[in-house]
Amino acid sequence: MRLARVAFAGAIHVAQPAAQASPSASADLLRLGDGRIVGESDVVWLPPVEPGNIIALGLNYADHVKELAKELTTPKQSEPLAFLKSSGSLIGHRGLTHRPDAVKFMHYECELAVVIGVEAYQVSRESAMEHVAGYTIANDYAIRDYLENYLRPNLKVKNRNGGTVLGPWLVSADEVSDPHALELRCLVNGELRQRGSTRDLIFDIPFLIEYLSGFMTLNPGDVILTGTPEGVSNVIAGDEVVCEIEGLGRLINTIGSDAQFGLETKE
Repeated sequence: MRLARVAFAGAIHVAQPAAQASPSASADLLRLGDGRIVGESDVVWLPPVEPGNIIALGLNYADHVKELAKELTTPKQSEPLAFLKSSGSLIGHRGLTHRPDAVKFMHYECELAVVIGVEAYQVSRESAMEHVAGYTIANDYAIRDYLENYLRPNLKVKNRNGGTVLGPWLVSADEVSDPHALELRCLVNGELRQRGSTRDLIFDIPFLIEYLSGFMTLNPGDVILTGTPEGVSNVIAGDEVVCEIEGLGRLINTIGSDAQFGLETKE
């Protein structure tokens, strides 16, 4: 089962691919919870879950650590680099993400997002996956200009309004046979820029749930962003960025300039 949250005709709806309910339906149609069939382009896509806590992981792929080796302040992690994000940082599929005109380097981060479905507190690694509702795709943009250093991502980098795209679908855990064997890809204007696999996670999902639930309660709707592989590169206003994860779909969004957000450029 894959579900989305969309806005249509003044209301928020749960939606699913029309083909999920009727195999003969067109692939670009959605079935709303009330039965109406609408086009994917006729709705405003929202994050597929109403998130509680958003917990993000940095430096969770060995190749990405190597990619940033010259800029890291310590050579090795003894535990996950985790930090919290605000719900205001999220936008949905086909949304517009602001890139301030004056910045030098802003990059995408294609990530597997884990959605908690059952409360977890001090759970073991062995039972951790029983607390997962499903998975979705995240694109967690970062502006390198604003980073203090790579082991302390600051608020300005990771809590910018609309800086994290989530969606389009919440795919139920029972549809993903092995979340640790999924290919990730990121394309900018159709050009492949990033490619990796969740098999290369340094700290896997059971470890992360055990670790996080050891000191905080994970509640239904909490989202864990598991980090990004190597291959980050600069994006500019007007770029279309597509993040794909095997079996989860394609998350599309566009980069917008100061003018598109009604802002004056700051030098």
